[in-house]
Amino acid sequence: MNPLYCRTYQFAYRTVAQFLPWRHPLLLEGENSLLELPDLLRRQSIQNVLIVTDQGLAQLGLMNPLLEGLTTSGIQFVVYDKTVPNPTIENIEEAYSLYNSSECEGIIAFGGGSPMDCAKGVAARAAQPKKTLAQMKGQLKVRKAIPPLIAVPTTAGTGSETTIVSVVSNSETHEKYAINDPVLTPHFAVMDPLLTVGLPKHITSTTGMDALTHAVEAYIGRSNTLQTKQWSQEATKLIFENLYEAYKNGNNLKARANMQRASFLAGRAFTRAYVGYIHAIAHTLGGFYNVPHGLANAVIMPHVLEYYGEAVHKPLAELAELTSITDSTDSDEVKCKKFIEAIRQMNEKMDIPETISSIKTQDIPLMVDRAYNEANPLYPVPRILNKKDLETLYILIKA
Repeated sequence: MNPLYCRTYQFAYRTVAQFLPWRHPLLLEGENSLLELPDLLRRQSIQNVLIVTDQGLAQLGLMNPLLEGLTTSGIQFVVYDKTVPNPTIENIEEAYSLYNSSECEGIIAFGGGSPMDCAKGVAARAAQPKKTLAQMKGQLKVRKAIPPLIAVPTTAGTGSETTIVSVVSNSETHEKYAINDPVLTPHFAVMDPLLTVGLPKHITSTTGMDALTHAVEAYIGRSNTLQTKQWSQEATKLIFENLYEAYKNGNNLKARANMQRASFLAGRAFTRAYVGYIHAIAHTLGGFYNVPHGLANAVIMPHVLEYYGEAVHKPLAELAELTSITDSTDSDEVKCKKFIEAIRQMNEKMDIPETISSIKTQDIPLMVDRAYNEANPLYPVPRILNKKDLETLYILIKA
């Protein structure tokens, strides 16, 4: 795609974005804030909800206090717990059918990014029952009010509790695509750090690096506002200061709460400023090999940032200064390199690999096409890459 066309498209979208109806979720925050949710639903006159989660969370019993509170408050509920990582069209259609047959009035997304994506897909179908998910792929295709949507994140990474995105996987074609519309932003979000205390270490690490990817890609892109830059900066600083502590000491509630805040801020930043090639590549790895999104982002991030070269020296130098890993005499290039190296060191300390071994050489051409078409012309990346560039990156990530 012609770079001039891409930049013109991005400028036009950025201009239009100023006038879109952005929603800020009403937050319930702090320890045991989950217990406040039934009362919130009652005040909103919501009497019957669909809860979207996955089997792992259902078996852990994390939802039990919520289910007890709903029962005590006389609020009916039905649980859809078949969500898989990188939720599929089938997941969303099953949950949507349950939503309709149970005559639900609202949706609770309980879990990490996958239940959130699934729940948002259900909300999109409820808003546009005559449209398929594929017909809502891309930008601003929902455009109608969704049912009340409540996000209860149990990880600190996706930021889905404040984003406009539902990511859907087609299990037949292995395509992974996004439905983007401000109406998909949750109306309410519960930020209870107690829900993240029991996370396995590898989930803590990879979801935390997912949040860092959101903050970094938003910051280095060309559609920043002063506000998105501030959100990205604060999120980056919080992640550098708290992620390893949350990983090493999962019971540190302060670190857990700080990571939840970082995830939320990074989510707000990339919702307005968008992401880039890291995400475009990661989506193909999720679609083809079911690689968890946070893991894919963590592995890909240093490769792509390094490949951008001079285009990211200044913004990454600014982020590096925030994290206290630079010297005052360092050039922007040196600061940038220190920042990328710090990401590699964080990955290594948390046992995140440097490459993705499941990539098959014969799949690379199709993945290149899909990543290229996802990113261009929409993503306001610091440097527009061509298909040969993307092929080189896949080979580096596979090596």
